[in-house]
Amino acid sequence: MYVGLHDAEKDPCSQRRKRRYDVRPNTYPNYALMKISAYHKSRGDKVEWWTPLIASYDRVYSSKVFDFTPENPYLPEGTIKGGTGYPDIPINAELPAEVDGMKPDYSIYPACDYAIGYITRGCPNHCRWCVVPQKEGGIRPYRRWEDLVRPDSKKLVLMDNNILACEYGIAELERLTGSGYAIDLNQGMDARLVTRNVARILAGLRWMRFIRFSCDQIPQIEAVLNAAALLAEYGVKPYRLFIYLLVTKDIDDAAFRVDRLKQLKGISIYAQAERNERQGIIPDALQLEFAQRYIYGRCYLKESWAKYCARRGFGKKE
Repeated sequence: MYVGLHDAEKDPCSQRRKRRYDVRPNTYPNYALMKISAYHKSRGDKVEWWTPLIASYDRVYSSKVFDFTPENPYLPEGTIKGGTGYPDIPINAELPAEVDGMKPDYSIYPACDYAIGYITRGCPNHCRWCVVPQKEGGIRPYRRWEDLVRPDSKKLVLMDNNILACEYGIAELERLTGSGYAIDLNQGMDARLVTRNVARILAGLRWMRFIRFSCDQIPQIEAVLNAAALLAEYGVKPYRLFIYLLVTKDIDDAAFRVDRLKQLKGISIYAQAERNERQGIIPDALQLEFAQRYIYGRCYLKESWAKYCARRGFGKKE
């Protein structure tokens, strides 16, 4: 069988769309496509990246993560599509068990020098902006960390959505301590779940770069500050913390969170304007200004959002 793979987020037309909408491109390899590739190669099939110049594929798979990523109009009829980015595909669709059980084929992403995977799947929360509970259900164990690593790398990127909400996930993190592997939890942990014991475990891990948390609502501010204080007791400085910050149309809410969080000297903040095209939620120009100019441009370090707006002529007064 001759198989073609299509990663919608890395399609050149999607990259142009991201620049247009001021959205940072997804730099991570597509986990589902790597497993599909491994499955077909295990059956002796030929697998390559799909190109519209070749019409002789027996099967084409397209994966799209984000709903704002455009569809490629040249994909052939009968393409097997998957991912939350395709609105016509059931959001809770899963890979067949025999495919999901495969080790990812990292050869299709030669620039990727780390392992990726999940220790847990799902989330017990039901945040308005998050599709994970609908897609994956409640929190549950998924894999041991030893099942995720690759023999040619000592780096592991975990994509768990709420690993601290699961005792199994916490136990696996503790087992990673002293393993020699550097890790990254790229989705941002829930700081409300950081106890003294969890802080001890997190401080004992070897991190690729940051320890990541989310602060999407005002009630999470104190939890982040508390987590930072607990981690500091184990020698973790604020400059090692990275905070994801959701920006809704209530920008004053986001600005308040930033003003409180930046008291942690050296902390890194990444703001993302809320976008959910399935629900008709599209960020406006001011949300994008806040996320990509005020925060990403690091203006927040030297001036308040009100002063920034006054300087830029957006009509907001101090």
